[in-house]
Amino acid sequence: MSRSSSIVVALALGLAAAAGAGSSGLLGGGGTGVGGSDATSEGVVARVIDGDTIHVLVAGRREKVRYIGIDTPETHHPTKPVQCYGRAASAFNERLVGGERVRLVRDVEERDRYGRLLAYVYRARDGLFVNADLARRGYARPLTIAPDVRHAARFAALARQARDAGRGLWSAC
Repeated sequence: MSRSSSIVVALALGLAAAAGAGSSGLLGGGGTGVGGSDATSEGVVARVIDGDTIHVLVAGRREKVRYIGIDTPETHHPTKPVQCYGRAASAFNERLVGGERVRLVRDVEERDRYGRLLAYVYRARDGLFVNADLARRGYARPLTIAPDVRHAARFAALARQARDAGRGLWSAC
């Protein structure tokens, strides 16, 4: 094989590999993190639903995203009334990410049983770890659902510190 043919074959193989790497789901896959994934995606928050759920425009699609590892009081549950501190958590989440560019990082499962993307959410402009900030400031309780447990101990510690300091829902509810 000539040198120019070898280069063309190498380029073709490289392009094929790159095309295949991006085809394993919206958040990608096959990374090296816990559960074998460091899959990430970026998008813009189109709407804040409540304290732990947002709509994000990702790759031209509007996706409902549920924050992994935390739970904020309900504001839109079909069978529960608005819970204590729910409106405050929603408003704070709006201030954190409303209209912002965010990076979504998957743990093990890509979606929950309701079809929502499951993600650790980072504000793109400054890297703020939104899930952790909500727990730290007392807007969220830890909610660990295996196998998505990468930051479970961190969220538990942050919520414990917020509770001990009487921040947010820990003093209001």
